[in-house]
Amino acid sequence: MTMTDSLATSPAPDTHEARKAPLSAHVFVGDQDSEGVIRQSLTALGLENTSFTTGTVDTAVTAFKKDRSPDLLIVDVSGIVDPVASMRKLADVCEPDVRVLVVGDENDIILYRDLKNIGINEYFLKPIVRDIFSRTCNNILFPNAAQPRLRTGKLIFMLGVRGGVGTTTIATNTAWNLAEIRHRHTMLLDLDVQCGDTALQLDTSSSNALREAFEHPERVDKLYIERGARHLSERLDLLATQGSPADPLVPRESGALPLLEKLITRYRFIIVDLPAYVASNMPRLLHMPSVCILVSNSSLSAARDVARWRQYLGANTPERSTIHVANHVTPHAGLSEEDFAKGCGHPPEIVIPYDSKLSVASSYGISGMQQCTTFNKGLSKLLNNLTGDAVRSSRPLLSKIFG
Repeated sequence: MTMTDSLATSPAPDTHEARKAPLSAHVFVGDQDSEGVIRQSLTALGLENTSFTTGTVDTAVTAFKKDRSPDLLIVDVSGIVDPVASMRKLADVCEPDVRVLVVGDENDIILYRDLKNIGINEYFLKPIVRDIFSRTCNNILFPNAAQPRLRTGKLIFMLGVRGGVGTTTIATNTAWNLAEIRHRHTMLLDLDVQCGDTALQLDTSSSNALREAFEHPERVDKLYIERGARHLSERLDLLATQGSPADPLVPRESGALPLLEKLITRYRFIIVDLPAYVASNMPRLLHMPSVCILVSNSSLSAARDVARWRQYLGANTPERSTIHVANHVTPHAGLSEEDFAKGCGHPPEIVIPYDSKLSVASSYGISGMQQCTTFNKGLSKLLNNLTGDAVRSSRPLLSKIFG
């Protein structure tokens, strides 16, 4: 059986068949950035019957000697000496109606043509661009259906490099401003399940819904989110819980991933308050298409922590970026601006100065913090970055007239 016979000639199922049997997909990729982009793309298309395996096309060949082929197969040929030969081996073990997408790290037109000639549907060069990948998957799986690609929300991790640097304050105020001032539908997810106080800052209480999501991830669906979230306003929802010291809850990646996959199809922004001790156990989470906000103060220890986290997260990609916010910075404490940048290896993108009103105002919750002018001015730079809004000019009126 040739690759063309097995992977290219069979038509994709029409919408009637898709309704009778949910479409399935199996992904074999070797890096977490690609997995994150593919995961969000398939989620946006509404595919729930998906499997992910760390590996390459050779891993897929071994797997499908025993297992049935999915409707959509995505394989990685990075590091493979002869990708075309490996794809031919895959054809020998796959069923005739499978559609195949290939990702790799070789920008070679000859390889592209050879793969197309043997029947693969498309080849994507790393790093994968999510919109292009989603559109291709949609066209392959639903060629005759007027089914637009679902819009996915923007995933934002608020990661405090250590405790006490104000991460939760920034997370809650960011979520509140996005929802109430900038009118975006926003979910605030608090993954500090033992000591988190997002609910306290937002003048509400936590629930047990988040515990259930981690203990029974298979139950997470649209109805669960609707019933389990705290609906604080028309555009702001909260998922938070507090574990008992007698029965501690340990958030696991196997529970967090399905939850986030549901949230990104429902909300425009998903703000995740992510403690460092939780983040270090969730590498796949951090490599999903997202913005990771590293929050620190201006101390030497925080500078070293920022440097370590930047190294762990790696370089920015087209779908994933890291922003460092230096919070509560005062000229009378901590490192100088130059020494702090040297300790981090990079100056912070955003600096939020010390606000003397904040410690008192935070006791009054989100309403009190709106009176902290210095803090909110610094926060507005972060909000503009996240939403893409233009930064308003702050030049005095006379300078505008004469300058």
